[in-house]
Amino acid sequence: MLEKIFKLKSHKTNVKTEIMAGITTFMTMAYILAVNPNVLSSTGMDSTAVLLATCLASFIGTACMAFMANLPFALSAGMGLNAFMAYTVCGIYGYPWQAALLAVFIEGVIFIILSLTKVREAIFNAIPLSLKKAVSVGIGLFIAFIGLQNAGLAVDSATLVSLVNFRENFSTSGICALLAIIGMFITAVLYIKKVKGSMLIGIFGTWILGIICQAVGLYVPDNESFFSLLPEFRMTDFSKLGETFGQCFNVDFDALGVFNFIVIIFSFLFVDLFDTLGTLIGVSSKAGLLDKDGRLPAIRPALMADAVATTAGAVLGTSTTTTFVESSAGAAAGGRTGLTALTTAVLFLLSMFLAPIFIAIPSFATAPALLLVGFLMFSGITDIKFTEKEYTKAIPAYLCIIAMPLFYSISEGISIGIISYVIINLVCGKKKDINPIMYVLAILFILKYAFL
Repeated sequence: MLEKIFKLKSHKTNVKTEIMAGITTFMTMAYILAVNPNVLSSTGMDSTAVLLATCLASFIGTACMAFMANLPFALSAGMGLNAFMAYTVCGIYGYPWQAALLAVFIEGVIFIILSLTKVREAIFNAIPLSLKKAVSVGIGLFIAFIGLQNAGLAVDSATLVSLVNFRENFSTSGICALLAIIGMFITAVLYIKKVKGSMLIGIFGTWILGIICQAVGLYVPDNESFFSLLPEFRMTDFSKLGETFGQCFNVDFDALGVFNFIVIIFSFLFVDLFDTLGTLIGVSSKAGLLDKDGRLPAIRPALMADAVATTAGAVLGTSTTTTFVESSAGAAAGGRTGLTALTTAVLFLLSMFLAPIFIAIPSFATAPALLLVGFLMFSGITDIKFTEKEYTKAIPAYLCIIAMPLFYSISEGISIGIISYVIINLVCGKKKDINPIMYVLAILFILKYAFL
């Protein structure tokens, strides 16, 4: 039956290889089960509900990828997109998390429509490569900055931000920041040595070190901001899912600023668009799944699976669900078909029973994973050409990159990058480098700043 569904022989693979590849993929991306509840709970969402929603959305999306596209790609709540929802949409803009989920739901519906046509690819092709890379790099810096904050290493000061004073309140904030640093080195070394599940091991290793510190008295909970690190071994409260399920439709539309809300939807669209397409092409290349013209034959059903996952995830109660670049780990382990994805999907479903453990993980333990993810995304900066001949492309990319962490907003980085690209290239006489769609995008963003 598996041969008939996934065509294993024609892909030169077998059941054992596919299952092992699926387990490998899960191990490399399971950190999201600890990080996502940590990030989204800052909006007021229940962390158990977020984890259950993440598990279910990951299962649905990855299973869709398996059966619709027969590709070895796994999906879950996207890093960067969850930060955008928590710290920009709900933080800076002040929208309730229900409204943010509504924006994600609408984005998913739009993506379903676009995935039935070639519009999604047309938009992707309209954006210059330098800006595509810049968005990824900027999000990487943004995630790293959040990781430094969650670690307690970056704190408020007269200079806006500075390094924490380790000696002050050492038994709480000081020791947590120190443990985060140790966890970062552990995670980095494991990753460099290509240990499978390095991020997940780093998270649990840092947490265990924290528990040891609590046992010997180095870490002292104050029960206000710093709580006991000991996990509670209890059954998962599946009823918690009801606190987020369907809440994207429980929104007071009169309280929403229509134009600003549209901009938020577009920002979700933009980031998810390039993240998904870039990941699909990158992982497919490593897995040898591209055709002679460098195209992915099953890209349309793959995009549809991504869109369905995003829509379902919003209804369940999590941020945008997207294809994970960690899928390349499964591809490297020999995964070539949807059976790899199906294996990963089943493991996400089983993870629901471990919810009490995942949600008990403190933010300083997940911070090293955020910092390493930031590094992996930042590495794309080498693909941006900073030579004098390419300044008209490089400067807008640079502005896009620095705007995201400094303005604490992914959408601001995107808008500044697009506006600057159009203006600089237009004034410098390089109209041929500007796709007509870019003019439309730039005008929309300028109108945003003019009237909001």
